[in-house]
Amino acid sequence: MILIPVFLQAIKASAKMTLPKRYLITSALPYANGLKHVGHLAGAYIPADIYARYQRAQKRDVLFVCGSDEHGTAIPIQATKEGTTPRAIIDKYHAAMKQDFEDLSMSFDIYHRTSEPIHHETAQEFFTYLNDRNELEVKETEQYYDEEAHSFLADRYIKGTCPNCGSDRAFGDQCETCGRTLSPDELINPVSTLSGKAPVKRKTSHWYLPLGKHENFLRKWILEQHRDDWRPTVIGQCKSWIEGGLQSRAVTRDLDWGIRVPLPEGAGKVLYVWFDAPIGYISATKQWALDHQKDWKPYWYEKDTKLVHFIGKDNIVFHCIIFPLMLKLHGNILPENVPANEFLNLEGDKMSTSRNWKLDMRDYINDFVKQENGGTQCVDMLRYYLTQIAPETKDSEFMWKGFQDAVNSELVSIFGNFVNRTWVLMHKLCGGKVPGLHEELLDETDQGLAEDIRNAKTKIEALLEEYKFREALFEVIDLSRKGNQYMQKKEPWILAKSLAEKPELQKKIDTALHMCLQLTANLAILVNPFLPNTAKKMIHLMKVVDKLLDWENAGNLKLLRVGYSLREPQLLFRKIEDTEITAQIEKLKSGLKKMEEPKKAAPPAAGEEEVKKEIPAKPEINFDDFAKIELKVGTIVAAEKVEKADKLLKLSVDLGTETRTIVSGIALHYQPEEIVGRQVTVVTNLAPRKMRGIESNGMILMAEDKAGKLHFIQPGNLVDPGSTVS
Repeated sequence: MILIPVFLQAIKASAKMTLPKRYLITSALPYANGLKHVGHLAGAYIPADIYARYQRAQKRDVLFVCGSDEHGTAIPIQATKEGTTPRAIIDKYHAAMKQDFEDLSMSFDIYHRTSEPIHHETAQEFFTYLNDRNELEVKETEQYYDEEAHSFLADRYIKGTCPNCGSDRAFGDQCETCGRTLSPDELINPVSTLSGKAPVKRKTSHWYLPLGKHENFLRKWILEQHRDDWRPTVIGQCKSWIEGGLQSRAVTRDLDWGIRVPLPEGAGKVLYVWFDAPIGYISATKQWALDHQKDWKPYWYEKDTKLVHFIGKDNIVFHCIIFPLMLKLHGNILPENVPANEFLNLEGDKMSTSRNWKLDMRDYINDFVKQENGGTQCVDMLRYYLTQIAPETKDSEFMWKGFQDAVNSELVSIFGNFVNRTWVLMHKLCGGKVPGLHEELLDETDQGLAEDIRNAKTKIEALLEEYKFREALFEVIDLSRKGNQYMQKKEPWILAKSLAEKPELQKKIDTALHMCLQLTANLAILVNPFLPNTAKKMIHLMKVVDKLLDWENAGNLKLLRVGYSLREPQLLFRKIEDTEITAQIEKLKSGLKKMEEPKKAAPPAAGEEEVKKEIPAKPEINFDDFAKIELKVGTIVAAEKVEKADKLLKLSVDLGTETRTIVSGIALHYQPEEIVGRQVTVVTNLAPRKMRGIESNGMILMAEDKAGKLHFIQPGNLVDPGSTVS
């Protein structure tokens, strides 16, 4: 049923696509302040690795770069927590992340780091180039300053009392107790974490990138040129930012840790980490070129290079608006696509390092890969499951039971089972050699399998070019499923029982197993971008060289030579036992419990509980009162912050027959770009009121949890905008 639309995709892609001369593929630079979890792996690294491996199999010029992001306030903060220096922190976590990526078969051409001299030089040159051409502007603002430490304070260096929950564990960007997003000015009794003294406001000057000056370019390039080929989430976030009014963004900060501003008047200032980090893709390219005696410039300046950024959705604005503008002003090429993924949750909850509700890559490596029954097969088992549940269009869920089912029911019972049955029967019935194909015996079943093999290449290729990795992997597994169905129809083990009386049946057995072996060779090629270790094991079993895995060989039914001896069968995958899953879930819960124990709230002060109980309920109403309220389902189609109002968002809500403007006090809980597309419940007959000069026509219903976090009240399933709530 999906054959026709996939072929149409292939025709569409081939019609508009002139193949690039080279491919530059990047994965978001992970922050070197701690280990990374499998949510990061699913979002920015496995998809990029699949794409890079596929393009290499196509014999294309591919450069796949990544590296550690090693500047910004989080690094010295982590150093303080661990009682060490920022340099020690980045050295520790750079090495750890690099090793984890290697253990999980990431095929970066270079894994660089932004602390290297070549990166500092590149970032400073980039800044100087823009500044010399008046593409940056200087502004004076007031910021908190610690007079004793003689330092301006980043948000995380300011601590105080939360205005929302009253906790004294609130920082200038967020309250650690209730999770509410804050600004330094909202804190009650703010103090510097450096000296413990109250900070003062002091004027400081910084360089800014004037985004608003280039709105027309960004609007045309993103919302018109890439409207149809970029993912809806990406276009939605960009549209929200652009239509909300692009503001100038600081590119420097008053910090000690970072890349120094290369100007005399920039003494004591560093480049803001968001500005220097993406330039790390360029410095990594430079280092790779030096290491391999190559020219780095074509990858960043020649228009026949295809640049693709793989990121999570929290990096969309930086990679689709800010960095592309920087590249344009610097004379570089622009990204052709930014296939951002949504978030991966864990066992029904959002992954959180602070709450210890996470599965680090290192934990999986230690618990599975490095165990006696682990190895590279366990690497591919994780790669398989994370691709199968990849959050390509919406948030998805890592469930340990789901991981077990994916491995046992699909990798083991379908893909691995087909390959193993083929090998066992080939050794038992054909002397361990590739049997001959007797064309006079080919029937509709044989021809159908041959057609399935040829079609699979076309479908998978089209899906990979469109960054639809989940669907592409499904097609690979589905082809192995068809192999099992073919074998069940041919039943060579049944035919073998009658060989004594009918020796001519050997030709049918040979033909069936010949087809199965050619299918296995094709499966190795098609699965290689996804499960590279499995593909290597398969060509080992076939006793063939890596060249077999070239993409041009897919669809070929003459990959294995008749009479060629093959190795003894080996299982490609092992089953995941119930005890392993139980242990992982218990480990997860135990880790969460340990983190929560020291954070238990202090006992209520005398009389506090009584006061809470005495809060009066609202007066009783009758049905007629309730019937006056009109509730409808709406869809947020645009959102932007209200100027000079930290708590307000201006929303455009589609109510089916009209789109209304509603001002809602949720800006401390949600960013505009993350709520576009969200369905909400709206009080539609509320009298209009003006808020900050904007007329608000309705009210969004919200629920507040114990921690003070606001949540949308929305239907369980998508419904038409304007549907009545009754």
